Amino acid sequence: MAILLFPGQGSQTVGMGKDLYDASPEAQNWFQKADDVLGFSLSKIMFEGTEEDLKQTRVTQPAVFLNSFIRYQLNKESFENKAVAGHSLGELTALTANDVLSFEDALRLVSQRAEAMQDACDNTDGTMAAILGLEDAQVENICTAIDDIIVAANYNCPGQLVVSGTKSGIESAVAKATEVGARRAIVLNVNGAFHSPLMSSAQERLEQAIKNTKFNQPSVPIYQNVTANAETDAEAIKANLISQLTSSVRWTQTMKNMMADGHEKYIEFGAKVLSGFLRKVDRKIDVTQV
Repeated sequence: MAILLFPGQGSQTVGMGKDLYDASPEAQNWFQKADDVLGFSLSKIMFEGTEEDLKQTRVTQPAVFLNSFIRYQLNKESFENKAVAGHSLGELTALTANDVLSFEDALRLVSQRAEAMQDACDNTDGTMAAILGLEDAQVENICTAIDDIIVAANYNCPGQLVVSGTKSGIESAVAKATEVGARRAIVLNVNGAFHSPLMSSAQERLEQAIKNTKFNQPSVPIYQNVTANAETDAEAIKANLISQLTSSVRWTQTMKNMMADGHEKYIEFGAKVLSGFLRKVDRKIDVTQV
């Protein structure tokens, strides 16, 4: 029995998924389905695109979703899942693996989410920064003291918190974090302020898309980003998913809650990002990657 983990945006790599396509007719079928649903050749961009091609949000999010989902599909008979969780975008992959969403509906939602977020990025002057080596409370205090839109966006693991907001707010936060002893404080190469109030227009569009999509009851609990708690009610899952775009990804809290709930084994699909975060909480944790 294991908890299945699905990474989010930022885990993409050039050539991602090509190994699956070359080795498995079933994988080829999933890639073709995705191309058909999206109306463009996502697979071609994944296999042959440059790093810049893959950085486009409209490409990145469906690509990360598809890569993780196919790896799950090809290996799901070899384990029994006890719960699921995903980081930001990965929450949609987790819901699909959990039978809450059909593959087609999930991919459409991912695509709509990506387009809405890209438009919000284009219409706001935002960015993000990673703060390493400070306590969460220190970073939260820095954000509160800045007279600008800036929030704690991604609680990735102890000692690593990503902040999100206006470019001027982020510059102030980086300077202040460095001043109070952060090991590193770096502006990220992203084109917007994800998981902040600057994503409110994207949230409104995603809310409508989610309301028009069928959600089934989950087969196992899903730990959600907004609350960091396990959820089993479809309506609550939808509400949390809508809130996620402007709320913090509480991944540190999620990991601690999963461990406190007695979960001991974890499997990550598509990257080694979340595995690394888990080991920051417990170096001896039983986590594998597919």
